[in-house]
Amino acid sequence: MRALFRGLKPRLMAAFLLLTLLGAVAATGASYATARNLLLEDAQNGFMNPLVDDVRNAAERLKVPPAQQDLDDFQASLRSPAVVVFDGLRSRNGPDPSIAPAEMREMVKSSKTIIWQRRTDLVEPYVVMGIPLLRPDGSSTGVEVWAWGTLGGPQRAIDSFSTAAWVGVSLVLPLALGLALFTARGVLRPVRRLGAAARALGSGRLDTRVDERGSDELSDLARTFNRAASQLEASQAAARRFVADVSHELRTPLTAMSAVTAVLDEDADSLPEDTAVAARLVSAETRKLTRLVNDLMEISRFDEGRNVLELDEWDISTAVRDTLAARGWTSSVEASLPDGVVGRVDRRRLDVIVANLVGNALKHGVHATARPDRNTPAHGGAHVRVTVRPDGIEVADSGPGIPEEALPHIFDRFYKADTARSRSEGSGLGLAIAWENARLHGGTIEAANAPSGGAVFTLRLPW
Repeated sequence: MRALFRGLKPRLMAAFLLLTLLGAVAATGASYATARNLLLEDAQNGFMNPLVDDVRNAAERLKVPPAQQDLDDFQASLRSPAVVVFDGLRSRNGPDPSIAPAEMREMVKSSKTIIWQRRTDLVEPYVVMGIPLLRPDGSSTGVEVWAWGTLGGPQRAIDSFSTAAWVGVSLVLPLALGLALFTARGVLRPVRRLGAAARALGSGRLDTRVDERGSDELSDLARTFNRAASQLEASQAAARRFVADVSHELRTPLTAMSAVTAVLDEDADSLPEDTAVAARLVSAETRKLTRLVNDLMEISRFDEGRNVLELDEWDISTAVRDTLAARGWTSSVEASLPDGVVGRVDRRRLDVIVANLVGNALKHGVHATARPDRNTPAHGGAHVRVTVRPDGIEVADSGPGIPEEALPHIFDRFYKADTARSRSEGSGLGLAIAWENARLHGGTIEAANAPSGGAVFTLRLPW
């Protein structure tokens, strides 16, 4: 039940329906109580007032103390069914006075006013009335007139009114439900638009904006959202320009440095030992920096939308085989490359995707027992499998897998699941570049952990 009212829409509708129902019930109850009182009062007055007038008119001719005949004559002069009682005597005609409760009869004996009571102890409701006859000085004569009248007709009218009222309430509920749905939609439509825009903004579409119609609180929220999105877009554009400019400026000195380090690598064996170690270190760090700059420039082109596809028909297994051979991974990777899987892809970008996925598996998909010391090559004990399938390419390794908390961020830029590897050969952009190339093709890359252990990356492209 709690899950049913978790959303804002059902809560708004429930509140609207509850208020409508409470209002309808309150109005119906008030109308019922008013109508009931008016009907019963009218019926009682129609019975009691004529009887009181008859008693007053006949009381002037009654002898006190009365005889039996006097009581009979007095009763006969009354238009309503009544009985006249005096000191143990009663008129021969008229109802049994014992229908009145004993306490009511005692009240009439000592009272100087008319006593009446509405009762429901019979099949139909009725009213009982006791009238004490008084002398001119206000003292009691001991003569009492008892009468009662049925309220069945008014009660049936009240019951009919009650039924009609509750039927009206039940008919109001569907109308209230429709009105609640219409109101909730009107209120929640801008909220849903804001939610969709926030999700789009969170996914990287910084040009997302929402309509700013109206002048209510939601419109103010929409304007605030648009201002925040514009500022965020401007900040990211400035950051991208900065990265692109810095990367471009670094390329020229890095080209010269790479040429110098290449010479140092060739002559390292003829240099003194300490100098040779330093030369190899400079050469390795220059290669890392060159790769980082190249990756940054590639990411910048994706951000600026300058990367375009050059699609052609390719045999996917042949393309993957060429990628492995070009990097010397043929003997390090177990490949299942069936013939006949053909796709329309950008051959160069597919090479980048596969190279980054396989390279990542070779570097990180190794059990700790496969690397007894830090000088062992990263792929020395790795078991990496590349499988081409009709629906995509799968790259799996035999390593410890990806921590569950890292899976949602594995394709984020500069993200590294193992903080101990903060200083590694990679730029931290390889998987992000692979993901961008897959997205450019209209495809996806999925990262998961295999039940038997190790990480599994699955490339799906619409070929």
